[in-house]
Amino acid sequence: MATSRTSKVDKKGNFKRIAEARTNKLLDALSLLGNLSNKSYYEYSQEQVDAIFNAIQEELDNQRKRFSEEEHKKKKFRL
Repeated sequence: MATSRTSKVDKKGNFKRIAEARTNKLLDALSLLGNLSNKSYYEYSQEQVDAIFNAIQEELDNQRKRFSEEEHKKKKFRL
């Protein structure tokens, strides 16, 4: 029984450690993306900006769904 509890604690610790690292890496990458807004160095259209943020939002939505309990439930076949 102790193994099960230890395993659960390890899983929670692993999740926290990895989630924090990956989230910080993502936030840093988004900050770098924001640097592209400097018109002294870059030229871009609103369509390009919209395409970038639409792609980011779409992927965020996809990943959020993966954390949803609904997503993890297996759908049963029915006629």
